[in-house]
Amino acid sequence: MGSIYFEADCQWPRLHPLNERVIAVRHHPMLIVESTRQLALALQGRHLRIAGDEPLEAVSVRMGMRLRAQPVERGSATDVAVTLSLSDLAKNGGGLTAFRATAEYRHAGVPFASCTMRLARPSALTVPAAGTVKYSTFLHLPAAAVGVAADFDVMLARASQGRILVMPRDSGHPVLLGGQSIRLPALGVLEAGRQAVLLSSGMTPASVAGLRVDLHAPVPPHGALVETEREAEPGSVWLFVTSAGSLAAEGSVMLLRP
Repeated sequence: MGSIYFEADCQWPRLHPLNERVIAVRHHPMLIVESTRQLALALQGRHLRIAGDEPLEAVSVRMGMRLRAQPVERGSATDVAVTLSLSDLAKNGGGLTAFRATAEYRHAGVPFASCTMRLARPSALTVPAAGTVKYSTFLHLPAAAVGVAADFDVMLARASQGRILVMPRDSGHPVLLGGQSIRLPALGVLEAGRQAVLLSSGMTPASVAGLRVDLHAPVPPHGALVETEREAEPGSVWLFVTSAGSLAAEGSVMLLRP
């Protein structure tokens, strides 16, 4: 549609690993974020000139859904139309060093979700700070308590004094960890925050209407502390991720009655 406007089609299988195993499924909200990440990656490979050899990575994510407009899939997969626009293009030597991608999702012509993702150089988030607190004992939380379909999707564990840690049950999770080994990608941080808010609020996954995360520093793949705090605005919960005593990421989760 032009140099900064694109259209795409996505297909979300009902039996995606993140989805619940039910007859009529509302797709996991991380599919919206992961689709946006994949589309941004495809653009970098085909349509954009990136500075350096490595693709740009997500460092900030905003995602919102219209709960009553979400498609329900009873068959094999949901076909989703996407309109993608780019903004805030930063260049160095003719190549992009950062940009913002905004994706609008529609099903059967009806808008139901949007996701804005800022991508930047991987070097902007190098390696996690040394000195992450080591916990000798911790207990992974049950899948149902954090609103996921299976134990290997659990991102959190409880340590001493009730602390909640980012501690992925599956250290090689293909979606939430994306093959990273030295730092947690934005998708993993966002999902850990979503799970922490569901745990603290007692709300169901169907109540999540919005997600936000901003990475300030690298988040280690294991051992970061997650804390939540209700905002003054009804239905919104802040989340804070700290590593080695410093704030590594912050965000929020919007909860609404479905």
